[in-house]
Amino acid sequence: MTFLSRSICLVVLAGVLPCLAATRAAAAPEGTLVIAMHFTPVTRWLDPAEGESTITPYLLLYALHDALLKPMPGAGSAPSLAESWSMAKDMLSADFTLRPARFHNGDPVTADDVKFSFERYRGAAAGIYRARVAAVEVVDPHRVRFRLKHPWPDFMTFYGTPATGAGWVVPRRYVERVGDEGFRRAPVGAGPYRFVSYKPGLELVLEAHEQFWRKTPSVKHLVIKSVPDEATRLAMLKRGEADIATLFRGPLAEEIRRTPSLTLKPTYLPVTQWLVFADQWDAKSPWADRRVRLAANLAIDRQSINQAETLGLSKLTASIIPQSFEFYWPAPLYPYDPARVKQLLAEAGYPGGFEAGAIAVDLSFTSMGEAVVNYLRAAGIRTTLRPLERAAFFKEYGDKRLRPIVLGASAAFGNAATRLEAFVASGGAYTYGTYPDIEGLLRDQAMETDAKRRETMLHRVQQLMHDKAMFAPLIEPAILYGVGPRMAEPALGLITNMAGSAPYEDLKLKGQ
Repeated sequence: MTFLSRSICLVVLAGVLPCLAATRAAAAPEGTLVIAMHFTPVTRWLDPAEGESTITPYLLLYALHDALLKPMPGAGSAPSLAESWSMAKDMLSADFTLRPARFHNGDPVTADDVKFSFERYRGAAAGIYRARVAAVEVVDPHRVRFRLKHPWPDFMTFYGTPATGAGWVVPRRYVERVGDEGFRRAPVGAGPYRFVSYKPGLELVLEAHEQFWRKTPSVKHLVIKSVPDEATRLAMLKRGEADIATLFRGPLAEEIRRTPSLTLKPTYLPVTQWLVFADQWDAKSPWADRRVRLAANLAIDRQSINQAETLGLSKLTASIIPQSFEFYWPAPLYPYDPARVKQLLAEAGYPGGFEAGAIAVDLSFTSMGEAVVNYLRAAGIRTTLRPLERAAFFKEYGDKRLRPIVLGASAAFGNAATRLEAFVASGGAYTYGTYPDIEGLLRDQAMETDAKRRETMLHRVQQLMHDKAMFAPLIEPAILYGVGPRMAEPALGLITNMAGSAPYEDLKLKGQ
């Protein structure tokens, strides 16, 4: 190298090194971002082993933990802790190769942690995994193999998306040292943020995990506050006490849209809301009569509810299966028909209507529940509303203690089969009862490897559900968020069908 060449290199390096240092400094996480949630986080949602057939726990898991595969921007199931994976052609095994990654306590993520996390899992579809997975084998510290008892076309749908939490990985050594309760009180994960503190009913504080494999988060601290009251969430946004606030409806959503410093952001999830007639298998209940269930469907003006609740941004539906799901069958919409309702109730022996008991509802959806109650009461189906805080609602729902009617919902990922598994199939996490013809088809499709034949079976199941008026589907709601003026990137809608801000490592405040 000549003197001139060396001089040029020195000059270039002299300019580059300060730039690199500045880049590193700018990349360091900084600032605090506050998210006002519409529900109260509970400690069981900090542990992937407790995964439910709803999207709610994943609003926290995406921050604290990581999975082998999970939905990410541009991909419905993206390599995460697994840098690659493959499914055998005979659908009897699946292999995963792990990327170098570490938990928040510095321990490396290993195949043994994957095996431990799966075998520890006890959430939604845990019984299905036990029935269909023969073994989980540690091939070496960075490779793990799942062997299946029979071909299972939906294995990756169940395992590689938030249809269940079985694919999320926790550190074996730490869990065994502190126990399950200790882990829930102070979870250690491999996600973009680590646990700092939790004040029950108030807030969860998280700090950036700077060694997160995908990227260093831009924001240093996340504070997730529990603010069940919608008007309070809006006031926090206006005062700058929250940067992102979840779930607005009607007049308050319109107020955000009219406020120059705020942004109304609609997101679309694989979510449906519907009424569950939990007593339809009790011959003594009015709900055992299909005519009564059909009357309830025809008594509800869904389009008016859509306009009042979500400014007309939601989708009407006659199915509990999201329209974006594979194997969805487009059930014909129920018209709003009060005259037909009156006729059906008279034919069923209730010309003056009847006392229908309470509708249990997640507190967050009280206004939706009130609208449904008003329409049913106007038709002679006299019911009341029983709002429950979200964690209690899903606990009682899963324990089958909510009767006679439940206003249910789910935004869990998957396909028609996974949604039916949780809410319709015998033994499902939220199944109150089913019918032999439906159960037989669900059992057969789970083993069918031909996609077209599976589609035919799953379409038939949905047709039967509609014919029986098994549920009263309502809408696929648009979830409306409020975003404050400090946000450069709220990470809302970056992942297709994902609720909330995700990936959390993509959040940015202005000036970062």
